[in-house]
Amino acid sequence: MSAKGFAKFIIVITTVSAAVMELIDTSIVNVALTDMAGSLGVSIEDISWVITSYAIANVIIIPLTGFLAEYFGRKNYYLVSMIIFTLASYMCAQSTGLVEIIVWRFVQGVGGGALLSTSQAILFDAFEPQDRPVASGLFGMGLVLGPTLGPTLGGYIIEHTSWPMIFMINIPVGIVATILTYTFIDKKPNEGKNKKNIHIDYNGIILLAAGIGCLQFVLERGESEDWFSSNAIRICSVIAAVALVGFIWYELRIKNPAVNLRVLGNRNLAFTTIFTFVTGLGLFTSVFVYPVLAQRVLGYTAYETGVALLPPTLIGVFMMPVIGRAMAKGVPSIPFVVMGLSLFAAYCWLTSTLSPDVGKWAFFFPLALRAFGMSMVQLPLINQAVAGLEPKDYASGIALNNMIRQLGGAFGIALANNYIAHRYAQHRSDLVANLTEGAANFTNTTNTIAQGLVGKTGTDIASATHTAQAMISNMVDRQAYYLSYLDTFRLISLFFIAVIPLVVFLKTKKKSAEEQAAVKAAMAESH
Repeated sequence: MSAKGFAKFIIVITTVSAAVMELIDTSIVNVALTDMAGSLGVSIEDISWVITSYAIANVIIIPLTGFLAEYFGRKNYYLVSMIIFTLASYMCAQSTGLVEIIVWRFVQGVGGGALLSTSQAILFDAFEPQDRPVASGLFGMGLVLGPTLGPTLGGYIIEHTSWPMIFMINIPVGIVATILTYTFIDKKPNEGKNKKNIHIDYNGIILLAAGIGCLQFVLERGESEDWFSSNAIRICSVIAAVALVGFIWYELRIKNPAVNLRVLGNRNLAFTTIFTFVTGLGLFTSVFVYPVLAQRVLGYTAYETGVALLPPTLIGVFMMPVIGRAMAKGVPSIPFVVMGLSLFAAYCWLTSTLSPDVGKWAFFFPLALRAFGMSMVQLPLINQAVAGLEPKDYASGIALNNMIRQLGGAFGIALANNYIAHRYAQHRSDLVANLTEGAANFTNTTNTIAQGLVGKTGTDIASATHTAQAMISNMVDRQAYYLSYLDTFRLISLFFIAVIPLVVFLKTKKKSAEEQAAVKAAMAESH
């Protein structure tokens, strides 16, 4: 039942805030790793487990949220998840050891995955069916804004306070959201009262958790663990392969699977998942590569990097409701998808042509293209995923689509890490080949820098020459990394260009008003 007036306003604020809070936590930790490692007395590689554990929990819980909300009741599940997320945030802030914070980040990810998935369902119910594309646009604003606010907010906190505050800021938001949810959000009819009629697919859930969890671990940690030279990576790869094959085989055989894979027999959904995978790859990889480029090569602080991302992203945020209204009026999804993919490819290609000497605002136009592209792809792809499905299969189709987007992001980051390392080694080798002892350019540059150091510091010529050579080596490193990042943006653009022709396999089915309402309800239940 839709809400009215003040109650609707409260529901919008509560659900969007909860979703943004969860999304911020997927990226806010990234800029605090150095401080956390120093405080806890561990290495950067070890502390990066706080990112991996959260991602693993998220990717396991997302495809199961529909079932869990049905079994426990949506409002109860939402409230408990919010309490879990808030409590885990506090425990993360109070952690004094590596294992402790990794465990609590996993718990936080379990609660957070449910917040993101269930918030949209509650938001949709607050609107009449004909207005739900507007609700989808409002929620989409949070989807775009959250990951961008993370580095900005995290950078500001690290510069002005200490790392526990990146978790403590969740607590007042979580408490207020919990109170508002309990007070203003109503239960659905018969919510949580049909447990006896719900079959729990324990085997499917266990196989999914093992397969997806281990796959996410391999993708997140493969580069830092040197891939298959690591026993952990080899073992998890075997578990992932066996569990996922077993999961597919088992889910296709039973009557009431935890995840309905049969819907992938629909051609439209099958091809839509390809677009969704590439979209997830581009979104997560660009959020990963650009900040690293900005800080490692261009010398931005974490806060400056976040601030540079924010203005162009706001353009995309305001586009989401516009696209929602256009789709509500009957504009088909496919033109949006083509335009969005094309704009994102243009963003990657333009970024790959920028020199390391550009000013901070030189990235504004490419990042604005990225924001436009993402806003034009996300909602239409959710709508396109169910074109041609029966109404009873909408929730299953959208749940699979969302899981594929998360896996695309994990694959993209793993690919970027590996590709950057490979291209860096190649570029550095090429650059060093021109800096051999005795080469005229190398000798002249070394002497110029050394003479400058002697004049400024009064050091002896031998020490100054050694320092000059170290400075040149650092410049070579910086240039090699920069070229490898540009190569990565070109690679991402090729993924987007390659999938655009596949739109010919998509179809747009004109739906009745009842079918449109069912699609929007399924989008809410499964997102």
